[in-house]
Amino acid sequence: MVPLSEYPGHSYEPECEYVEGVFRDRKAGEIPHGDAMSRISVEARIRGFWSGVAVRTHVTPTRIRVPDVTIVGGGKPAGRFISAPSEIALEILSPHNRAPDIQDKMEDYLAFGVSCVWVVDPETRRAWWYTSSGARERRDGFLRNPAGDLAIPLTTIFKDGCR
Repeated sequence: MVPLSEYPGHSYEPECEYVEGVFRDRKAGEIPHGDAMSRISVEARIRGFWSGVAVRTHVTPTRIRVPDVTIVGGGKPAGRFISAPSEIALEILSPHNRAPDIQDKMEDYLAFGVSCVWVVDPETRRAWWYTSSGARERRDGFLRNPAGDLAIPLTTIFKDGCR
């Protein structure tokens, strides 16, 4: 058990999450994972949203998550960490992810007030959209936010051998 006060001032390799006094490895990805993260972040910025890769997000007083990509409408957040709900938290699956771990993260993001959680699988080239009202696979070829003013084509995320 490590006190929360020790977490923010330290750098961890690889970056860890903090959950109820325990550091949890984020299972850093490989090239397909990083490629998808970069493409999504760039596409969000092109469309007028602020996006950050692997930015610490304080979802509760005892939980700090590190989404692969955070997307915020309305400009760059103030401070060093995300402390207010973002529009989108994004997780890119990698071979090392376990379903219960991803589910726990999604529940934390949604309980914190994040509008939408995107989960992308570079291996299968599939994506899912989670909100407080449920989950759907994105079969229309786009990742969208609930407001409908952000749509990123899956073909952009998975082009040029992202697999």
